[in-house]
Amino acid sequence: MDVEEVFHMNGGLGENSYAQNSYLQKKASDMMKHITLKSLEETYISTSPESLGIADLGCSCGQNTLSTIREMVETIDNYSNIRPPEYRVYLNDLPTNDFNAVFRILPDFHKELNTERHLRCEKLESSIYIAGYPGSFYGRLFPEKCLHFIYSSYSLHWLSRIPPGLYDKEGHSINKGSFYISKSSSLQVSKAYFDQFQEDFSLFLRSRSKELLSGGRMVLILLGRRDRTHVDRGNSFLWELLSRSFTTLVSKEEVKQEKVDEYDAHFYAPSRNELEDEVKKEGSFEIDRLEMFEIERYSGPYMSHGTAVARTIRAIQESMISRHFGEEILDKLFGIYGNLIDEEMGIEEIKPISFIIVLKKL
Repeated sequence: MDVEEVFHMNGGLGENSYAQNSYLQKKASDMMKHITLKSLEETYISTSPESLGIADLGCSCGQNTLSTIREMVETIDNYSNIRPPEYRVYLNDLPTNDFNAVFRILPDFHKELNTERHLRCEKLESSIYIAGYPGSFYGRLFPEKCLHFIYSSYSLHWLSRIPPGLYDKEGHSINKGSFYISKSSSLQVSKAYFDQFQEDFSLFLRSRSKELLSGGRMVLILLGRRDRTHVDRGNSFLWELLSRSFTTLVSKEEVKQEKVDEYDAHFYAPSRNELEDEVKKEGSFEIDRLEMFEIERYSGPYMSHGTAVARTIRAIQESMISRHFGEEILDKLFGIYGNLIDEEMGIEEIKPISFIIVLKKL
């Protein structure tokens, strides 16, 4: 399956859209926004540009993207007061992303933001230019030295492709019954995932090093793991529960086991050491900050934590799952998945961890 042609967050504003089911991502970005905005401010102070270039890589669609941009503009406006720079904002995601959903709300966003800016200071004259920039961030996207700040939230744990090392000479998966690295997976499986992560993250760093000006910064938020152990009660366990959900459908003869055996995720949760090692090997950046954090369980009034997580993951994985298995299983699959998460949370907490890493271009 070609990831670039298939993978995207669910577009639109419907019940299963990413826009309606990205609460957990928004919560994480809010938790870490003091780091993001401080890094942006420090970049602006050290570079003092008249035109500030910002890129959001893996922007997806919905209000999360524009709320981050709003906070960035407010931060620099407040620092520079009467003479802020003009803002060049590039929203990047794969071509399959629902950019139209972003474009439809841009006019109102511009109007509201400009009204707020003039209320803060009537003499503000700088403009904000926002553009969609489709393409994979595993490779070059922008001209050389045109960016001051890059932001990417919950995108870099998605690999550019399903690792080729997961398949034998006949093209059959060597990780049958599991979608990711599990207790039953061989060392060859974890090596295949790690090799693909190294290839992708190194290419990402090399590409961004060309596009960022000296002194520019990147703030990257991504899922990860605590130590060298791949199998834990965190992100890998959520994949394990998704595999179990499919096992239930297989037992009811609603999905064939052969189809489950053929499915693998293009996902990798790196450790702190793996991130540090790749940054050091590439050599263009220094690490300003690297922190691990957890998001507290969902506690809203309308659904359980398991249902909230299942809806979030459905909004992300539906494009891949429906292409491989068909759309007719989705409601039942994610209903089972949400119940399994709630059952396991009743036994012991599931604690996925995330990293925020701030990199400064040398």
